[in-house]
Amino acid sequence: MTQLDGLIRHVERLVVWLAAAGACIILVQMVWISYGVFTRYALNSPDRMVTEATALLLFPVAFAGLAYALREDAYPRVTMLTDRLPAKGRKIVALVNLALMLGVGMFLATAAGNATIRAFNSGSSSEILLWPRWIFWAPGALSLIVFAIYAVLRLARVALTPSEEM
Repeated sequence: MTQLDGLIRHVERLVVWLAAAGACIILVQMVWISYGVFTRYALNSPDRMVTEATALLLFPVAFAGLAYALREDAYPRVTMLTDRLPAKGRKIVALVNLALMLGVGMFLATAAGNATIRAFNSGSSSEILLWPRWIFWAPGALSLIVFAIYAVLRLARVALTPSEEM
């Protein structure tokens, strides 16, 4: 096992924990929305916080499983053409694909990181809950940063792997 493989294994542990955190957020949303529906229709007393809270939790949930999907090779792709390419061609396509993912991931990580820092510095809070907005931005930003790091490591692994082994 190379040093790169060891580093990838450590980052993959974090990737799994982030995906589990995303699953927990989904469970919180599910319970909170169910509670909101119950109070609205059974008690005729709607919960004003449920809509804003679950909407604010959508951002971290959207990106929590991003790196996990890369780990599991779960992104959709059409392989009808690439399967017919020689080994070197498949490697080039894999490198381009990972480079594109890395570029988008770095752009989103930068935007989310900046938004988190701006929300923290401004002290802005949500309208109804009055919770600091950076609390909702930070998990998404962390997930995107981990995705970018993981994409760099996967890109390095593909670049260093001989074409015949792919």
